[in-house]
Amino acid sequence: MSRSFPMPQAFVSPDRIRSLFTEAMSQMYRAEVPQYGTLIELVADVNAGCLEKDPDLRDRLARAGELERIDVERHGAIRLGTADELFTIRRLFAVMGMQPVGYYDLSVAGVPVHSTSFRPIDEAALNVNPFRVFTSLLRLELIEDEGLRGEAEAILAKRRIYTPRAVTLIERHEQNGGLTKAEAMEFVAEALETFRWHSEATVSADTYKRLHDAHRLIADVVSFKGPHINHLTPRTLDIDAVQARMPERGITPKAVIEGPPRRHCDILLRQTSFKALEEMIAFSGDDGAMQGTHTARFGEIEQRGVALTAKGRTLYDQLLASVRGEVQVGAGGAKAGAYDDELAARFKALPDSWDELRRENLACFRYSATPAGIAAAAGSTLPGDPEALIASGYLTFTPIVYEDFLPVSAAGIFQSNLGTDQQQNYATRSNRDAFEAALGATVQDELALYAERQAASLDSALEALGLVGLPLKTVA
Repeated sequence: MSRSFPMPQAFVSPDRIRSLFTEAMSQMYRAEVPQYGTLIELVADVNAGCLEKDPDLRDRLARAGELERIDVERHGAIRLGTADELFTIRRLFAVMGMQPVGYYDLSVAGVPVHSTSFRPIDEAALNVNPFRVFTSLLRLELIEDEGLRGEAEAILAKRRIYTPRAVTLIERHEQNGGLTKAEAMEFVAEALETFRWHSEATVSADTYKRLHDAHRLIADVVSFKGPHINHLTPRTLDIDAVQARMPERGITPKAVIEGPPRRHCDILLRQTSFKALEEMIAFSGDDGAMQGTHTARFGEIEQRGVALTAKGRTLYDQLLASVRGEVQVGAGGAKAGAYDDELAARFKALPDSWDELRRENLACFRYSATPAGIAAAAGSTLPGDPEALIASGYLTFTPIVYEDFLPVSAAGIFQSNLGTDQQQNYATRSNRDAFEAALGATVQDELALYAERQAASLDSALEALGLVGLPLKTVA
C-alpha cells in the first residue's frame, strides 16, 4: 500500500510580495496623510495628459517595458537609529527582492545620516514593480554633546521596531528559501507595522527639545517607537506641470525642483515636495498629558530620466556644484527664479539629445536588434560595428531609467521639509565602512549595474543578429 505525502506549497515570488507590500503601504500612508491621496490624483492626471500629447514618449516607454510600471511606481524613505535596525531591515527587504544599492553621505550637506537605497536590481523585476526605500542610519557620533549622545543611544537601545512575528517570517524565508501565500500575506501585514506612524513619543518634552535643538532629524529618529515612513513618492512624467498645479489642489510646493533642469532628454532624477505636516504628539512623562507638535512626514514627487555613465555623472556633479556654489535659494524662495535660470544655462554643457548622450558615453542605453536587422542577418553578413548597425536601422537603443538617488537632492528635500535651512558643519565625513559593517553587506555600485545592463543588452542584440564572436568596435 503506497503512502501519499502532501505536496509542498509553492512560494510566492519576491516580486509579488513587493507589490503587495507597496499597495499596503500606499493605502496606509493615504489614510495617515490625506494630501498624499491628492498628490496621487494630480500625478495621474498629469501623466495621462503627457502620454496623450506625446505618442513618441508612450511608444518609448512601451518599448522599454516601463509603461505598465508608471502607475505603481513609488519610493519611500525611512530613518533608522541603530546598526541592529539597519541589519534587520536589509533582511526584511530581501524577502521582497530588494538589495542595497549605493552609499549616500548626507553629513556633508549638514544632515547627520548616511544612507542606501533598497530596490530590485534585475530588469524584469524592476518592470514588475520598482519600489525603492531610501534608508538612512542616524550617525550618533555626530552629536557633539556627549551627554545627549549617550542619552540618545540608551533610548534607541530599548526600542524594538520589528514585530516578533515579522522577525520569525524573515527567518523562515531565509531558512526555506521563500514564503507561502499565507505566510507572504502575514509578512506584509507584520512588516507594515514598522513603517506605521505613532503619535505618542517615547521621550519627555524636555528630552525631545534637546534632541530637536541638536538637529530636527535627530529628534525624529530618536523620539518615537518606530521609524515611520516619512514620505511615499509617485513618479510623474512632467514634474514642472505638477509643481505648477500643486497650489490648485491646496498644496504648497517647495521653492525649487531638486536635481537637473528641465530638458528634452531627461537625466537622472528631479524631485519636489510639499512641506512636512505639523502633527500633534503626546510626550511621555509623569503626568502623561504633555502635548506638542512634530514635523517629519511630507509629500514628494519625482521625475526620472536616463542613468548616466561614470563620465556623465562626473560632468553632472561639476555642473550642479558650480550653480549651487554661486546661487543659494533661501527658505523663502526669493531666488528660486535666478537659480532655475542659472541651472538651465550651466547645463547647456551637457548634450540634450539621446544620440549625443550615447555617442559621447555620457548616458546608458538598452540595445536591441530590430526586425529589419534580424531579417537582414538571415540573408547576408552584417557589419561588425554597432554604429554602422544603428545607422542601417538594424540596431536600436532606448534610455535606461535611473533607479537611484542623488545625495545633494536628498539633502535638499530633507532640509526643506524639516522646515529650516539649518546647516551643521560636521567634522566627520563619509564612513562607508561603518555603514556596511552595520548593514552586514556591501552596497552595490549603481554605476556598475547600469554599465552591466548596457553591455548585456548589446551582447544580446548582437547575438540576435548573428554577430556572436566577431571582433566588434564597441560603443563608446
